[in-house]
Amino acid sequence: MKEKARIMSKEDIFRSLKRIAHEIIEFNHGVEGLAILGIRRRGVPLGKVIKEFIDKTENSDVPFGIIDITLYRDDLSTLSSKPKVNSTEIDFDLNNKLVILVDDVLYTGRTTRAALDEIMDYGRPRSIQTAVLIDRGHRELPIMANFAGKVIPTKKTEVIEVKTEETDGRWEVLIVEKEKK
Repeated sequence: MKEKARIMSKEDIFRSLKRIAHEIIEFNHGVEGLAILGIRRRGVPLGKVIKEFIDKTENSDVPFGIIDITLYRDDLSTLSSKPKVNSTEIDFDLNNKLVILVDDVLYTGRTTRAALDEIMDYGRPRSIQTAVLIDRGHRELPIMANFAGKVIPTKKTEVIEVKTEETDGRWEVLIVEKEKK
């Protein structure tokens, strides 16, 4: 993969996540009943930052959980004969919650669909809203972001790479070009 452009710095990312946090509070008229779920991998650190901004702004402690959608993917058999499965960590009741599902990039919608299936196995939330750092288009399923840091139209040959301190040792967002075969 060849780097084409650096589209967000750490400061840009945190500014977008802070805005998303405020939009979530405003849209939901506060934080009553709110819960945040980060999708492994990079949705987790992004979700933690959103939670911190919400908690600081509202003087609250919004429940936070982690979901691993590996076993819910519709392309599991094409990934690997032995996919790496991590744990889902939800230590609160999802019933009647306003769930904010956080991921790094919204692309085809298949990750979100898998996450919705998994969430329903844990309970019946009042609503599920999606928050993503980047919406890059190219949907294959009728799924949209309720809250997006940036909408970046891309070519199918491009990939958006979100880097986080927790997973990559730095915060940034890049557009990279797939190598031609």
